[in-house]
Amino acid sequence: MPEFFPNVQKIKFEGPDSKNPLAFKHYNADEKILGKTMAEHLRFAVCYWHTFKGAGSDPFGPGVYIRPWDASSDPMEVAEMTMRAAFEFFTKLGVGFWCFHDRDIAPEADNLAETNKRLDKIVDLAEKLQSDTGVKLLWGTTNAFAHRRFMAGASTNPSPNIFAYAASQVKKAMEVTARLGGEGYVFWGGREGYETLLNTDLKREFDHLAMFLRMAVDYKKKIGFTGQFYIEPKPKEPTKHQYDFDAGNVYGFLLKNGLAGDYKLNIEANHATLAGHTFQHELEFCVANGILGSVDANRGDEQLGWDTDQFPTNIYDTTLAMYTILRGGGFTTGGLNFDAKVRRQSIDLEDLFYAHIGAMDSFARGLKNAAKIIEDKALQKLVDERYAGWNSGIGAEIESGKAGFEELEAYTLKNGEPEVKSGRQELAENILNEYIR
Repeated sequence: MPEFFPNVQKIKFEGPDSKNPLAFKHYNADEKILGKTMAEHLRFAVCYWHTFKGAGSDPFGPGVYIRPWDASSDPMEVAEMTMRAAFEFFTKLGVGFWCFHDRDIAPEADNLAETNKRLDKIVDLAEKLQSDTGVKLLWGTTNAFAHRRFMAGASTNPSPNIFAYAASQVKKAMEVTARLGGEGYVFWGGREGYETLLNTDLKREFDHLAMFLRMAVDYKKKIGFTGQFYIEPKPKEPTKHQYDFDAGNVYGFLLKNGLAGDYKLNIEANHATLAGHTFQHELEFCVANGILGSVDANRGDEQLGWDTDQFPTNIYDTTLAMYTILRGGGFTTGGLNFDAKVRRQSIDLEDLFYAHIGAMDSFARGLKNAAKIIEDKALQKLVDERYAGWNSGIGAEIESGKAGFEELEAYTLKNGEPEVKSGRQELAENILNEYIR
């Protein structure tokens, strides 16, 4: 078989003094941090869609990349070559996982039955390549947003026929994900939202979305799929408003519909930016509520109002993200999937490696920084001091439910004006700066 990346050998760890752009400076897969290796903590995955199917297109022009795996007029031959190129990339980069949409790996045919046959054929190859390389599937998902049939949504579409088509597509994608040993399955809303409320039955669409997700849970149990279900929040783009706006919105929806025990969240950094939150905020909310499942690791541009999906290189962001993830117990079925794309002008095959190497090094640095902060309890000391009043006295009585409004009024009348204390935000920021390496 042809080699798709002949100019790149397996990427090795060479340390921070290395000048080799095709080497890790900070990510040492076997290095132990807080009792686990970096590879076990970070669980890096490469996304199929941007990395191998992205063409560098933007709203003002078509794709510009010329990829060797696209050199055929036969769509199934292209699909096979792309799969082989992908696993060559995974192994040379040294990641343990990959992620895909169903329509990434196999092209759609004229009807669903033929489309499913194509998907099965490519999954046969993926199954073999996974066995040969040891690379595992972190999660699969469904592209129920690109085809024109989904222009008004999938599970929230006004047409029951399109709802049925989407269910059929998800059913098949779940089956192949299970077959490939996927550790999870992601539901991304895509076009599950509205452009205007003038033609939208909001309640009905929310009800249909919940019904769809319940059907998925039922079928998961029927086929014995043990992977974790995730929902990926996103506030806008392509729709004006998407129903899975942010982590808090999704959690409320899950609680209302009795689905909180079946779904966790896949948090994307760029989506947090679009929702007006920080990446850390969305992670913290999930950890606080026990719903953090996996992460799409990328970044946005705060000066741009759309999903730029850039590779994560901000060490402050990776440090704070890993600080929250570690304190939340770390990943189990999830991991760090690079849902990111090289820039339109980055047309060389080597650019794909440069991008992933930089992102992996950035998270390795973030992991080390976060571990040190946790070991030193540097920020936790400030938090503990700030909330110390809740550990005894009236604070403990409030938290235990022993004090109500009447008791609190009597306490306040007796003790007078409460003392206020500094939040020491500047000190906390200075402490963080001391750990950024």
